[in-house]
Amino acid sequence: MSWFETFRDRVVVVTGASSGIGRETALAFGAAGARVALMARRRHELEALAAEMRTDVAVVPTDVTDRRAVRAAFDTVAGHFGRLDVVVNNAGILRPSPVLDIEPADLDAMLRVNLFGALFVMQEAVRRMLAQDDGVVVNVASLGGRRGVSPIGAYCATKFALVGLTEALREELRGSNVHVALVEPGVVETPMVHDVTQDQEFLEFWPQSLNMPPSWVVWAIFAAARFRLAELSVPPGAGTVEKLASLAPAASDALVHWVKAASRWFAPARHDPTSQ
Repeated sequence: MSWFETFRDRVVVVTGASSGIGRETALAFGAAGARVALMARRRHELEALAAEMRTDVAVVPTDVTDRRAVRAAFDTVAGHFGRLDVVVNNAGILRPSPVLDIEPADLDAMLRVNLFGALFVMQEAVRRMLAQDDGVVVNVASLGGRRGVSPIGAYCATKFALVGLTEALREELRGSNVHVALVEPGVVETPMVHDVTQDQEFLEFWPQSLNMPPSWVVWAIFAAARFRLAELSVPPGAGTVEKLASLAPAASDALVHWVKAASRWFAPARHDPTSQ
């Protein structure tokens, strides 16, 4: 039996399900036979997604930055499905800027979604999972949560914070049947990334042609949930490299500078106006 079959009839909540990684994750769990609750702010997109899925689906429009709304959303899930097996904590936003130019409003918006929203979802999910003595939360962080890079320093800061919360919660849950995992992707081809990669400085950091497909992250999410892994980076091994690099910060800075320069060489299409 394929390990995908282990999700058949399981109840899976996906936040940020209206697009990008969340959308692809919801489709994949639905294809595996899971019963899926779709959470995001945009009802129309969630309903369109639900119409594509041949499984038991609940559309639960939710603003994760509103703690009471998150609680109400999980009440809805409990009322519809009766239990909770997997939560993919994926909602996030990205607003690039050099550190010296970060607007407080942009940082505040990212903190509200990427950190507080993720926290509210974790709190509601884990309390319910502890009550039923089983469950898995997969927090979608970022390789930027292990190494700060420009021009996404503020985004990295929010993901650093999410990594810290996840590690602390994993320690708190030790000995229980509830598990929390980290998935840390690099730059993925999603609408969010497509929007910000119109920014020239972001293109200097990472050309679009090097973006990974969302399916790579979906595989990592499935593996983390199925095997209760502590942490997975995408691509595999990238997170280990970042941790090792942190032992020599100056060398790590030089390496990042080299990678940025090399990315321009590997993606010459960025300089071709006909490729836009």
